[in-house]
Amino acid sequence: MRILFTGGSGKAGRHAVKYLTDLGHRVLNVDLTPLDMPGVENRIADIADAGQMFDVMNSYVGFDELEPGNGVPKFDAVVHFAAVPRILIASDNECFRVNVLGTYNVIDAAVKAGVQKIIFASSETTYGICFADGERKPEYLPIDEDHPTIPEDSYAMSKVANEVTAKSFQRRSGFDIYGLRINNVIEPHEYAENFPSYVENPKLRLRNIFAYIDARDLGHMVECCLNTDGLGYQIFNVSNDTLSVATPSGELLQNFYEGVPTTKDLGETETFYANDRAKERLGFQPKHNDWRSLL
Repeated sequence: MRILFTGGSGKAGRHAVKYLTDLGHRVLNVDLTPLDMPGVENRIADIADAGQMFDVMNSYVGFDELEPGNGVPKFDAVVHFAAVPRILIASDNECFRVNVLGTYNVIDAAVKAGVQKIIFASSETTYGICFADGERKPEYLPIDEDHPTIPEDSYAMSKVANEVTAKSFQRRSGFDIYGLRINNVIEPHEYAENFPSYVENPKLRLRNIFAYIDARDLGHMVECCLNTDGLGYQIFNVSNDTLSVATPSGELLQNFYEGVPTTKDLGETETFYANDRAKERLGFQPKHNDWRSLL
């Protein structure tokens, strides 16, 4: 496939881009910072500028596409990851402006260019727990896509707004637009660097609901979305199958979630961030669940 990928130079994006290029897809990375990766073309552009997004959405990827003389080919899919990645980087209002306006511009340009598969990054933060002022407990566990999304911070607010934007574009266009509520992304080197401290002090993972998504499995999730047509507007949690701490689930429930109901019996190492919908509708099967063997 010929894929336009925004934010491919970021922590999550670069792993997903590599995963897609390894599968043989052609990827144009649209970012403010180029990605130095073999086989990937870059375009420096600002998602908050509608004109730039319309331009890159109707652009050649490389010089070789000039040779046939048939004009600019159309992208088969758009994957939109570009964003201010969390609070406390830019001002709150700038975080909201860039993320909301940028997502509108990317999806608007994609729909008007006739790109019928659009995948965008939403976030675990939409559930209002990660960046809450003080502790916010979930209404139930495991958290699934039907859990209320009432955040208090500008980043998570922007992601909720982006989901509404995407749903509106899908209703008008009829295209497939899938949103990924991505849990905390873990790169391969971070297991040895960070997980020993998570084992020693599980509370470090409370704001991430004790869950994670391996960056390589995030690439697999994007692949599953690209390969599955006809679902219309969808929201998917993206997580691995296991907890990111060594403490058994029952002990975590007792220590951190007193009074929070559970909707099913949880296995000893089973994630609190449900990924069942992605498995059932997309065939998602995360492969990097056994982090304990890496320590």
